[in-house]
Amino acid sequence: MKAVALTRYLPIDDPQSLLDVELPQPQPGEHDLLVRVEAVSVNPVDTKVRSPKPQVEAQPKVLGYDAAGVVEAVGSRVEGFRPGDRVYYAGDITRSGSNAEYHLVDARVAAVAPRSLDAAQAAALPLVAITAWELLFQRMPFDSEHGGKGKSLLVIAGAGGVGSIAIQLARRAGFTVIATASRPETVVWCKEMGAQHVINHREPLAAQLQALGFAQIDAAINLADTSRYWDVLGELLIPQGHVGLIVEPSGALKIGDPYKFKCIGIHWEMMFARPRFKTPDMAEQGRILSRVAELIDAGELKNIQREQLAPINAANMREAHRRLESGSTIGKLVLAGW
Repeated sequence: MKAVALTRYLPIDDPQSLLDVELPQPQPGEHDLLVRVEAVSVNPVDTKVRSPKPQVEAQPKVLGYDAAGVVEAVGSRVEGFRPGDRVYYAGDITRSGSNAEYHLVDARVAAVAPRSLDAAQAAALPLVAITAWELLFQRMPFDSEHGGKGKSLLVIAGAGGVGSIAIQLARRAGFTVIATASRPETVVWCKEMGAQHVINHREPLAAQLQALGFAQIDAAINLADTSRYWDVLGELLIPQGHVGLIVEPSGALKIGDPYKFKCIGIHWEMMFARPRFKTPDMAEQGRILSRVAELIDAGELKNIQREQLAPINAANMREAHRRLESGSTIGKLVLAGW
């Protein structure tokens, strides 16, 4: 089968950073789906795993997590799937990745793809949808249906992949959503996703929030830079407010005043935790994706794919990584077809 892989961890402008390779087609284990991959999307985790380091792989290492495709075979203990099903998923960071014609994924973290989306659109969703859902509704103490009523939520980096779906989920749950963006096109995108207000993260946040009538905010999710916004969010959040985080800090965080004295809840999200540690509730990720598919098909959530490259090969994957590393992408970037 065709695949895009690496053996050395190099800067993305090096032609050897990602390579076209031929690999044996894998065989499913008892919990696995063997999926014929039709489309994949790129996420910051892809670029972090690929980032330069002295390590050399003895065998080609396939990256990639988000995928959409068709089930070719199922393992002996798989329930709820059969060959021919169209599925989507974000996979498991400890296994071989989805940038291959055929891919194995544990059936418990996959779901039938939204009927109303094509493969490329479906591949844009899983990792960021699971991240946003787990962060807002499972790590933070908010109900997915009505938990935001009467509350304000600040979404830092609203035009990114996680931000694009988090805005929609939060708005649907009843939050007044304030997103951050700094370019005209990202401001427009955040509003299209459902943000009622957009403020500029390159300017002081407190004054902009006050101008909108928010002396403090009930909750915030920082999807960009944990260290940069740590102090300011501590001041902006109400006593007993909540902050959600997905990016590791660049240094030690000051956990005392105001976080301790305000009893601010600090919530970490890592969507690979369940599959990586085979937690008893890892099937929750399949259930989240099934619910997201229902909401997409009902018109309650929007497609977040904005760019597409074709076919899936090393040259296009290098370009996708380059664009993501530039920090200027909006929504999700997808590669489709072989």
